[in-house]
Order: sequence, then C-alpha cells, then structure tokens
Amino acid sequence: MPEHQEYNPAEIETKWQQRWEEDGLYNADIDKSKPKFYALTMLPYPSGDLHIGHWYAMTPSDARARYMRMRGYNVMFPMGFDAFGLPAENAAIKNNIHPKEWTYANIVRMREQLRTMGSMYDWRREAVSSDPKYYHWSQWYFNKLYENDLAYRKMSPVDWCPNCNTTLAREQVWGEDRHCERCGTPVIKKDLEQWFFRTTAYAEELLDFSPIDWPDRVVTLQTNWIGRSEGAEVHFTADSEDLSEEEARITVFTTRPDTLWGATFMVLAPEHPLVEKITTAEQKELVHDYVRQAMRQTDIQRESAEKEKSGVFTGGYAINPVNGERIPIWIADYVLMTYGTGAIMAVPAHDERDFEFALKFGLPILPVIDRPDGLTKSFAPAGTVKPGFARALEDLGIPTEEHERGLYVTIPMGQLENYLEVIPEYLEQNAWNEIVGTGWYFIFSDGVFEWDSHESEDRILARCKELESQVAGARTLMEMLWGEEFYRDALYHHEYGTMIHSGEFSGTPGDVAVQQVNEWLEKRGVGKAAINYRLRDWLISRQRYWGAPIPIVYCPEHGAVRIPDDQLPVLLPDDVEWLPTGESPLKLHPTWRHTTCPICDEPAVRETDTMDTFMCSSWYHLRYLSPDYDQGPFDPDEYDYWMPVDIYTGGIEHATMHLIYTRFFHKAGRDMGIMQGPEPMSQLRNQGIILGEDSEKMSKSRGNVIAPDELVARYGADTVRAYLMFFARWDLGGPWNSSGIEGTVRWIRRTWNLFTEPGQTGNPAQETTRALRRKVHQTLKQVTHDFETFEFNTIISALMELLNDMQKARDDGAAGSDAWDEAVDIYLRMLAPVAPHVAEEIWLKLGKPYSIHAQSWPEVDQKAAAEEQITLVVQVNGKVRDRISVPVDIGEEEAKELALSSTAIAKYLADNEPRKVILVPGKLVNIVV
Repeated sequence: MPEHQEYNPAEIETKWQQRWEEDGLYNADIDKSKPKFYALTMLPYPSGDLHIGHWYAMTPSDARARYMRMRGYNVMFPMGFDAFGLPAENAAIKNNIHPKEWTYANIVRMREQLRTMGSMYDWRREAVSSDPKYYHWSQWYFNKLYENDLAYRKMSPVDWCPNCNTTLAREQVWGEDRHCERCGTPVIKKDLEQWFFRTTAYAEELLDFSPIDWPDRVVTLQTNWIGRSEGAEVHFTADSEDLSEEEARITVFTTRPDTLWGATFMVLAPEHPLVEKITTAEQKELVHDYVRQAMRQTDIQRESAEKEKSGVFTGGYAINPVNGERIPIWIADYVLMTYGTGAIMAVPAHDERDFEFALKFGLPILPVIDRPDGLTKSFAPAGTVKPGFARALEDLGIPTEEHERGLYVTIPMGQLENYLEVIPEYLEQNAWNEIVGTGWYFIFSDGVFEWDSHESEDRILARCKELESQVAGARTLMEMLWGEEFYRDALYHHEYGTMIHSGEFSGTPGDVAVQQVNEWLEKRGVGKAAINYRLRDWLISRQRYWGAPIPIVYCPEHGAVRIPDDQLPVLLPDDVEWLPTGESPLKLHPTWRHTTCPICDEPAVRETDTMDTFMCSSWYHLRYLSPDYDQGPFDPDEYDYWMPVDIYTGGIEHATMHLIYTRFFHKAGRDMGIMQGPEPMSQLRNQGIILGEDSEKMSKSRGNVIAPDELVARYGADTVRAYLMFFARWDLGGPWNSSGIEGTVRWIRRTWNLFTEPGQTGNPAQETTRALRRKVHQTLKQVTHDFETFEFNTIISALMELLNDMQKARDDGAAGSDAWDEAVDIYLRMLAPVAPHVAEEIWLKLGKPYSIHAQSWPEVDQKAAAEEQITLVVQVNGKVRDRISVPVDIGEEEAKELALSSTAIAKYLADNEPRKVILVPGKLVNIVV
C-alpha cells in the first residue's frame, strides 16, 4: 500500500491533463483491428465562458465515451466551435470590437475551460466554423446543392426593422409587440429576395426514423414539425374580369375534399399576393390596415387557438368549382403563407376555427357531413305546440325534458321519421319547429322544409323572421340556432361521416368519400389528390457580416452565377466598418462587393447575404474527420472508417431545426454521391436542463447562474463531474443544489483515503470475502447496464454504496486478500470514466500500469454476483404470515420443513395437521390448514 498523501485535486488534475495531452492518450486514429465508435456531443457557441449547462451536457457524454473505450472500441470524441453568428455582431456594435477578434478570444478562453474538464477530446480534430478552411467547404456544399436544384432564390417575407434598415433574425424580435431588440422599434414584414434550401424535397424521407435510435419525444417533435397531411389540391377561381385565367386561379390544399360542398367562403393569408388584386376600392383602407397589423405578429401568435378571430372582407368573390357557388373572399391572420398555399376554403360546419369565424362575421354555415354519432335534437318553445305532444313522443319512445321555456327533445337513432310524422299534428298555426344534428329540417304549419342549400337557408330564415321578432337580427340560420344553448353540441362536428347536401355525392359513406371526391376532381381538371407538409424550405439568407458568404455573384447578362469551386473560399473582408444602424458592412464595403462574372468576366456584384449558421453546424461532424484536409470537406478514408456517428448527445431544443437540417444535409449529400447511408447519426440522447436553485432558468439577470470554474477551483473537476452525473436524471435535469455537492466531495475524498491509506491486513472470514465479491460484481453489473442506458445518476449511487461495503470489509480484515485486490481493481476501473484524474492517480499509486484509461472494462462474474440467500414468503391459507431466509439452492422438502418449523407459523397451525403444503420455487410456501 502506498504512503498516504492528502487529496489535492488541483495538483492531480493539472498533472494528468498535461500528461494525457503530451502522450496523445486520446488521439483517435483509424485502427481496423478494433470496432470504431464515433461519440459526438453538440459543439458550443464561443460566447466567452462555459456555463454549468455545457458541463452537464459534456461530462456525462465524456464518461460514456471513456466507458466505450474501455469496452474495447476505438473511440473518437472530438470538439470544436460553432463560431459564426449574431452575438458577435452585437458585441462588435456595442463594444467597438471586430467580430473575429471577439470570437477567437472567446475560443481561446473556452478551450482552456474545456481542458479543465479532463474530457478525452482529440484536440487534433478541432474544427472552427469561422475558419476559412472550414467555410470554404460550407460554400462548396452550397454549390453542390445549387447544381442539384436544391438551392434556389425567391421573394420571401422577413422581419424588418425600419429604423435599423435591416432584417432581424427570430431571436432579435422581442416582446408581444414584436420590437427590435436593438432599438425598440416595432418590426414589420418585408419581402426580400432570399436563398433557400429545398428541404421539402426530403419531407417524406425525413419522416422515416426506422434506421435510427432516437428518443420518442424527438421523433414526435420532428413528425409534427414536418406535418404530413393527405388530402387534395383544389382550384377555385377568383371572380374578376381584370385577372387572367392563370392569375385568377386560387389553389387550396384541404385534408377534407369531402366537405367541398360546404365551403361557404374563402380566406387568404394577409400577405397573399392576390389580396391586392381582388380587393375592391371600398375595402382597400380596411384591408391595408389589417395587413399591416397582421404582419407584426408571429406565426405562433396568429395560429393561437386562444386568440380572438379577426378578419376583413376583401370585397372580392371566388367560384367554388364543385357547385359553381359564388363565395366571398376574406383575409384573416390565422391563415399563413408558410403553410399550404396561403389560401383555405372555409367549411365552417366541419372546422372549428372556421365555425367560430363564420359565427362572428355572420357568414353562412352549411352542414355537408352527417353526424356519425347520430345526435339529433329539437326544441319546442312554450306555446308553439299543442297539449299532448310530449305524451305522443313518449308513446313512440322518444324521450323529452319539460322546462319552463319549453320541451327539449333528443331524438334516438331510427326515430327521425316518426318525429317528422308527429310534429305537424301538434304544431301551432304561427310557429315552427326545427330538427338539427342528423337531418336538418324546419317544420312550419304548411309543410316541412329541408335545409340543404344556401337558397333553402335564405327562404327558411326569412320565414322564421316573419314569425318571430326575436330572431330578426340573425344573419344566418346557424347563428339563430347557436342562440339556443341546448343545440350547441349538435351544430358542429369534424368527424368523417356520410356526405349530405353534396349533389351527386350525397349518401356517399365517409370511409370512401375522400377517395371518390379526389377521383372526381381530377377527372374534371379542378383538383387532384395531394400530400402536403407543414415543413417549409430552409431559408438560409442572413443580412449579416459574421457568417459564411454565399458564393454567388449577380451579372447583368447572366443573372445569378455561382463562384466556381476552384475560386473558393469567398473570404470575408476584415476591413469592415460598423455603423450604429447595424446594417451589414458587406453592403457598404467599398471594394469587396464588386467583382467580375465567372462566365463573361464583365463587372458583377457579390451576394452580400451570408449563410444561416445552421448551415455550418449541419456538417461539422464531417469536418472533425479531417479538419486540415484540403481536397474536399473530409478525407474519404476517414469517412469510410468513422461514419456514421454512433452516439450524438445534446439538447432537445434543437429537435426541429438543427437535427432536421443535419438529416436533410446528409440525405441530400448521399444523393449527390458525397455521403453514404440513410442517416448521419445512429443514436441520439438528450440531456435535460439545469435550473437555478430558485427552480428558474439560469440567467445573469436573475443572478442564479452557476459558474463551473469556481466549483472546479474549490472542489476539483472530478467532484464537479461526479455531482453533475449524480444530482439529477441526466435526461430530465433539475434545479441546482449547492449544498448537495458536499456529499460528492466526501465520497471522492473517502475513495481517495480508502485506497491510499495503509490498511491492516488480516485473515478475513470466508463469508466476508464472499460477500465482498458478491457486492462488487453486482455493482459492476448495474454500472455496466447504466452506462449502456445513460442512467448516470444511479452509477454514482451504486459506487457510493459499494464504497461503504468495501470500507466495512476492510474493517473486517479484508485488506490484502485476493478479494480485496480484485475489488479495488474493479472499483477504480468503474470510477475511471466518472472521475478520470483521481482514478488515474490512485491506479498509478497502487503500482498498476499506465494508464487506467487504456485498461479494459472488467467482466461480471455472474456466479460471484448471484445471491446465496433468498427470502421465501410463508402463507397460511393464502395470507402472508412470515418471511424466512433460505439458501438459494434449497430443496423442496427442506423449504417446506423450514416453513412449518417457523415459530411465527406455529400459532396459525394450532396443532392442526396441514392438509397441503405448496412450494412456488424461489418465491413462497403456502400452507393449507
């Protein structure tokens, strides 16, 4: 046993970090004699300081990578920096410092902090996205996407600050009033020419998660974000002589073509290009004001179910292609240009949002799908029916409820015809009765009228107003009926059912209606079956300086021309001037913007937009393969060996942007012959979020931020690593507890003391060494399982528990025995991924070969781990009366005999001879008396 020294984490950790780096212990090179394992954790943005959230994401991921290395894998665990982005520009304006200078100073700082973790990063593979040798290949990828029609340019609405004269990224728009974070001016929407990647070309494939092991929550988030809907594209026509046939076409996507006959109005997104053309002079001012207001809202605000419905009539009309009906065209902010076609057919009888809108604005609502549940109601106000009506209905088996206001009737399925026969006999002369829900009838003293069209609605409503002054203000039949609360659950539904009031399709069952209508639409050339996706193409243009320049020039003769690959990279100029307005200095640079056309060599101008930083982070895992390779984005030999990524760890907040973009990028690259395989990352695991001690999200303004550097200085990196793995379930996170770390401090120090203090050797009892080996191998079995399943907190608790047992075993004289030496060896190997520095130090102090991190993971001795004793439950007549401890291999007769001889059981037998004794091996003995 080595001479005891005090535990000094600062000294130990610095020493080993330097030694590991000098020795290249964690360098990952191609080695075909071993199975490869590419472990990747999301790279940080160089903001200047690592926070505890970075450590929470990275250190458990590092521990797992170390574990896989000990399992015999050739593990690559790289690190880099997602270095382009908006914060650098804000710092440039605020502090008068160049974004490049600010960024690279932060990288130096964060690189030092990352090293203090003791992580097994292969720093030779570091990639920084703002290095020209990196964004050279971002531009090269752009060219490849452009060549394959996956990059294109079009007009698109953006958030625009009219004071700063610049586009704002989503994170720059603050507050419910949507103002510019920089100057406080309310933002507006503005159409600009923007570059896009055609992510929608891969929408269907992106919904296939079968090749990958990703969390269900991420799969659900991506599935909903992509939003696949089956239905039909239907062509309505604007009723305007001023528009050509093509201009007048309004295509809508609907998942319910079976409801087309119930389309009573159309709604366009406020930013729809047709709005200005169809708006009448009388409505222009109202429409203009509404559009301006809608443009200041986010898509989330506009789609909110809680938001009060608003809209404006354009004065224009459209023709419904299935019945020739002329229906009004409105604009409303709940319709978005970013979903579908920016136009909807409104079927208020079977769409809740349309129903609310139509009620508010008095627009017609015509039911065209029968209720599958058969709910049918009628209300006979007091004085409208003759005495005996309720009795007549009850005789037919139709239940009624009498109230002061009148008679409420819920008509059972199959009784509608009976009701229609009875009601005319009892209806008073100047009254009417209606049937709603299943079958829509109005019964007057001179006949029964079915509500099955707009024309019949007009006649029925006029007749009702003649008879009852209280409904004179009703604009539609549905508005009149909605006034009766008893009816409300029967007036609207969105289920599939038999088509009604739909011309030749009336009576078509709901299970075939959509298919038959689609075929009918296509045959007449007014629509076709279609699949729609909520996913939009990826807008990559940013009116920013600090990003990868888009390699395009604009030539008066040849238009948009890509920069040839052999002229890449297009370098960002360093000599830029920052104006208080925040406009991109690339637009204002005196020389950089001006160039020549690669085709004709005539004067041309560069694209001054830079690429979205998600472009850089969509392929960084490939640049890690060979960050200095200059013949392509990666060395093919490295790709063939290391890809795909075996485990990717990071926050779930990236589920619907970065992770979708990365998958798109890989699939597009595969189809272009650059990459291989269906997916870039085989397995994904997400960590939770660390909250402040006040259970709020950590932020400087709240004063609840935890600085890892201070914790490392006070306790050492190993303690911080272990506590981050222990204090919460890694996938859930939780509030930080400053006092909780003290328990981890004590555990690390107890481990140090137990293994470095001289111990008294003795002659331990056989039971002591057997129990020690059993506990060691049981713990090894659990820790191995927990590393495989990312259950890091239980790894630490298991090691803490084992340490207690080892301390007891040493006190009982186990030190120096073979069982003790095995226990120490296995314990340190299990500890090594968690607390790499202290494990390495103790390992070497014990005279073992350098390095513990190059040792193999121990194998579980299943025989040693097996329990020697088990507990049998003893029942008398099925009721538990005792529990006895018996050898695991006890025979049937011996088990029964021990159960019968139990003193606790004797009083229940009371000298009675048991009729039967039943043994369920390993579980219980049941004595029947």
